[in-house]
Amino acid sequence: MKYKIFVSLFLVSCTTWAQVPAPAPKQVKPVLLTGATLHVGNGTVIEKAAVAFDQGKITYAGPVANAPAATGFDVIEVSDQHIYPGLIQPNTQLGLSEIEAVRATRDDQEVGILNPNVRALVAYNTDSDILPTIRANGVLLVQATPVGGTISGSSSVMQLDAWNWEDAVLKADDGLHLNWPVIPRPTLADAPNVAEVVQNRHNSLLELQQLFTDAAAFTMAVNKKQNLKLAALKGLWEGTKKLYLHANGAKEMIEGVRFAKKNGVKEVVIVGGYDSWKITDFLREQNIPVILSGIHALPNRTVDDVDLPYKLPFLLQQAGILFSLNYDGALHGHRNLPFIAGTAVAYGLTKEQALTAISGNTAKILGIQQQTGTVEVGKDATLVVSSGDLLDMRTNNVTSAYIQGRKINLTDKQKALYQKFKNKYEAQK
Repeated sequence: MKYKIFVSLFLVSCTTWAQVPAPAPKQVKPVLLTGATLHVGNGTVIEKAAVAFDQGKITYAGPVANAPAATGFDVIEVSDQHIYPGLIQPNTQLGLSEIEAVRATRDDQEVGILNPNVRALVAYNTDSDILPTIRANGVLLVQATPVGGTISGSSSVMQLDAWNWEDAVLKADDGLHLNWPVIPRPTLADAPNVAEVVQNRHNSLLELQQLFTDAAAFTMAVNKKQNLKLAALKGLWEGTKKLYLHANGAKEMIEGVRFAKKNGVKEVVIVGGYDSWKITDFLREQNIPVILSGIHALPNRTVDDVDLPYKLPFLLQQAGILFSLNYDGALHGHRNLPFIAGTAVAYGLTKEQALTAISGNTAKILGIQQQTGTVEVGKDATLVVSSGDLLDMRTNNVTSAYIQGRKINLTDKQKALYQKFKNKYEAQK
């Protein structure tokens, strides 16, 4: 009888664990993490460090010897562990899509071709089952981004522990996403259709130019009626929004950047950037950062080095280009973001350069570097504690994580299922 009661209680508890954990309450007492190796997120490493934070903000980050007195702090000993900034995943549909095969769970795309007025943040689902599995590997912030069409809409930077999208948003409408039309590269097989493809691309560019021209005129107009589509582009000229230019070919990137500059866009970011290593002089001259995608992939062309995608971060680092890394596979795989950086270490980057590419650099590119991205005084206490190397899948083990000083629950559905069946089979031994 006692065994049956235990099993029943265990199954009930598993059902509870399988739900998305409730968001953590606000920090009420100062916290002092002491004894760990601190990886600041800007290339700096401090051995035997301490990090203190209060009311969600970091008040100290440096050697233990200079740390504030422990009086009044909730002191947490983390010796032999590592403290990292919370990792940031840019250009993702996390929170916007749940199950790819179920249309009702996907809210990442709007109908139409030119949708600058679409806002991803209002569709962001804080109850997604995927989010807890992502933050369990140290990813605590994402750039929720719409897809589809030529202009997909506006992305927003969201944190992964909140009751609703209003609580989750860290930076609303940080930029518009433009999918630059691909230049046709015909083969003999599709030669008869080349003229049609070229004409369609030409028409798309004309429509895009007309939209920017109309939006510029709308911005300057004094007496104007409400037009959400045109008003959404205003931030591009004011510098309050970035233009995220999705392109992989060298010609497409150059063409897209020149289009943006000609139309008065203040800040442009390349997303994708497969051929960015070929045009580093151009990118430096124009001050264009890159969000690199497709690091774990085969090369796009048979003439490319077989390991070219793995080497791209190192090539951009050598050229002095500001870049960040983006995991662009299946949504549940976004927890592998730190391991993408780990691959870049195997192909030339130092560990701290790779960490910066998924923390400090990403924060700079998204325009949130004053709030987060590094473990420094005055910034949000959004950080991760791991007992091993966060970038190595063999030792990565996040023991605790904080978002704006709130210690978040690292339980997720997969951990609950693991524990459930582990107990089941151990009981049968």
